Amino acid sequence: MAGSVGRNLWSFSLYPEAGEGGGSLSTRRQVVSSGQPPNVARAREEAERRARAKIRRYGAANRLNRLGTLTYRGEGCHDPLRLRADLGLFFRELRARLGALPYVWVPQWHPGGHGLHAHFAVGRFVPRGLIERCWGRGFVHIKLLGGLPVGSGELAEARIAARYLAGYAGRDLADERRLTGLHRYEVAQGFQPDKILCYGASAADVIERASRVMGATPERVWRSSTVEGWHGPPACWAQWG
Repeated sequence: MAGSVGRNLWSFSLYPEAGEGGGSLSTRRQVVSSGQPPNVARAREEAERRARAKIRRYGAANRLNRLGTLTYRGEGCHDPLRLRADLGLFFRELRARLGALPYVWVPQWHPGGHGLHAHFAVGRFVPRGLIERCWGRGFVHIKLLGGLPVGSGELAEARIAARYLAGYAGRDLADERRLTGLHRYEVAQGFQPDKILCYGASAADVIERASRVMGATPERVWRSSTVEGWHGPPACWAQWG
């Protein structure tokens, strides 16, 4: 078993532009290896959780509320490296015509065996014709998220888009065809949301401190203490509208 000594302290990472943050109980500690083999399932679960959180925060902070899909014609694409190279060219073409453009994309293996395609999100209107010209490899689709309650706004739309993409990223992580070392998603550089660190003696304490920064109480709060059989240090999460 790993041993530790030190003082308990809650830390909370707040992303004001995304309207959310998460924290956990941390201990300044000296870790001693248990000598046991790594838990592969736990490591994969943690990697998936981190990927989902990063996509969600990036998408919300940049108000990426338009979802698109890029496919290949014919036999399709079965090479993850080729997909990434093609997507790099595609987004460079878009930026050349539109200027700076935050985006996020994730790959997906087509369930029908037709290879790879990509899902992406952007936060501004992009003509479908321009997408077709810049992609030029197959069918494209893009839509503005709708069907939300009146007054929901761009942030709510972006959160839904981010949840879709985060789900695809999680499935890609578990797919045995995924090549080791390849990122399960990509974002445009230069648009990462700012982070503010809050410290306190408890989950309630750090959420209260974060709420002062946000100027409001959170609309949603989650605590690991409500989850039976929770693995890991005590944790919390909060979201503001």
